[in-house]
Amino acid sequence: MNTTENKIKVLFIINPFSGVDRQKAMEQHIAKNLDHNKFEHTISYTEAPQHATQLCTNAIANGYDLIVAVGGDGTVNEVAKPLVGKNIPLGIIPSGSGNGLAHHLKIPVEPQKAIHILNAFTSKKIDTAEINNRFFLSIAGVGFDAFVAKKFANQKKRGFLKYAEIAIGEYYKYEPEDYTIMVDGKKVERKALFISFANSDQFGYNTSISPHAKIDDGLIDICIMKKVPLWKTGFLAPLLFMKKIDKSPYVEIIRASEVEIIQKNKRINLDGESIKMSENLHIKVLPRSLVVIVP
Repeated sequence: MNTTENKIKVLFIINPFSGVDRQKAMEQHIAKNLDHNKFEHTISYTEAPQHATQLCTNAIANGYDLIVAVGGDGTVNEVAKPLVGKNIPLGIIPSGSGNGLAHHLKIPVEPQKAIHILNAFTSKKIDTAEINNRFFLSIAGVGFDAFVAKKFANQKKRGFLKYAEIAIGEYYKYEPEDYTIMVDGKKVERKALFISFANSDQFGYNTSISPHAKIDDGLIDICIMKKVPLWKTGFLAPLLFMKKIDKSPYVEIIRASEVEIIQKNKRINLDGESIKMSENLHIKVLPRSLVVIVP
């Protein structure tokens, strides 16, 4: 039997937003499914926005070998930030609404299955990205995407149905905007409903905004979506789930390692979180800068 000295020290950082019952259930999943011969584990709970980043920073300083984010894309983002450029891997137990990065990496949403992936301890290096020096892992976006993210953030009820309800309710009223984009130094001008900067293929909820995006190719997929006539939206939406949205004439995808964009609205969507930034945005890829536990 392994001694404590040669076990892998792992910290689980849990976002407890769903309440005490969910916390206890996750503790039980960890107790039952984690390989305790291989791992020595500790559990911490986040208490406020950005607390996960501080917990991860402290864990690095205290010699932990693996940090696991238990939550949605926002929690994963916060935990991952201090791990960029280090050889300490990030683990993911998805328990949020969209779980975009987990879906892209084929990490199951069932906690016991996600923990079994941690037990195997197989890792790969993936790209991360920055937008005006703000870190993101999966998707950043401007326009209607960011507008809906802001509305969604203020809802008590979460999940795909609530997100879809907001998007459908606001779609008709939202006017496309003009964007000036510098793509690796080349100027591109577009009128768009929204523009997503995709490091992974995932828009969240297992919908694919950029079906051929690779998370380790050193590139960002710039996904430019025109506004679709209302009567055609019913035909277009299924393409997101079928991973065929790139076949639509309303979608243009350009790949780049560095992007600059000028927009009128200062609101952006950053891994599912709605935040304010300046009108001028600078996006760049940090190739293979994060180690992640994967199936």
